Amino acid sequence: MPEEVAWTLYMIRCNDGSLYTGITTDVARRLQEHRDSDGLGKGAKFLRGKSPLTLVYTAAVANRSEASRLEYTVKQLTKAEKEALVNRQLTLQEVQTRNLAS
Repeated sequence: MPEEVAWTLYMIRCNDGSLYTGITTDVARRLQEHRDSDGLGKGAKFLRGKSPLTLVYTAAVANRSEASRLEYTVKQLTKAEKEALVNRQLTLQEVQTRNLAS
């Protein structure tokens, strides 16, 4: 049986204060891609020209399916809710519970 790959939900703060949410199996690699340190342009278009980029939140997720669902859910949050998540005033479990209730 193939080994499960660990997925991570992450949030990056841009120089303009905006928050970008994504998922990956390797946060350090993905952050470098977003920063385009190798010049290959593998980062998200949303982040271009918004340096410096700062990793402000990570959360381990069980699998890609759950990671994708959580990513979508977090992207639907208001800026204030995302900030509460970053500041640990809101948990992913609370976010999931709210999503199931609606």
